[in-house]
Amino acid sequence: MSDPIRAYFDLRLADVRESLETNGFTVHMAGGKDEARELVVQSIIPRLAPGSISFGGTTTLAECGIYEAIKQLDSVEVLDTWDKSLNPEAKLKLRRRALTVDLFFSGTNALTEEGMLVNLDMIGNRVAALAFGPKNVVIVVGRNKIVPDLEAAFARIKDVAAPVNTQRLKMKTPCVKTGRCMDCKSSERICNVWTINEKSFPPGRIEVVLVNEDLGF
Repeated sequence: MSDPIRAYFDLRLADVRESLETNGFTVHMAGGKDEARELVVQSIIPRLAPGSISFGGTTTLAECGIYEAIKQLDSVEVLDTWDKSLNPEAKLKLRRRALTVDLFFSGTNALTEEGMLVNLDMIGNRVAALAFGPKNVVIVVGRNKIVPDLEAAFARIKDVAAPVNTQRLKMKTPCVKTGRCMDCKSSERICNVWTINEKSFPPGRIEVVLVNEDLGF
């Protein structure tokens, strides 16, 4: 017997794909994280032939094994903004450089059924790259990020993604204790910069890999 949950999301992902393509995004489908990694490493990267690659903050890339696979590429300059050995000043400098790479990878906090990418950042380097800078951007999205509309996207980010990420990052914010956004004034607040990618401009600059598996937060 086929998996009814997977079959259900196959239908939803197909609808979202149509919306994204209408909005100028290039879309790829993957049945799971292993297929997503193979698609990125064996198809997307060779086709785009980037000289340099970097990343935004996202657990999705790590869960798919894409981050580790990219680090092992010999012919590409990898600006590893995840390098834990970097001091804060060096990390910030590298994040600035990452805005000019040929290919930038990220996840997204929410993806609406109308084909809009919705994100909220602490520093803004990730959403800045989505808006402008890198020649190409690839967004890897788990099925759990799909929401009906912008209102649902905002709610998901504030009441799910942000509190979970503050827990992951060990921040000192009210939502760590409450599990909900408190519109805090903490110096460690991660909710600072909103972006909505309603269209990809120029068309095809942003490619989206839709994965039929729960990934990230």
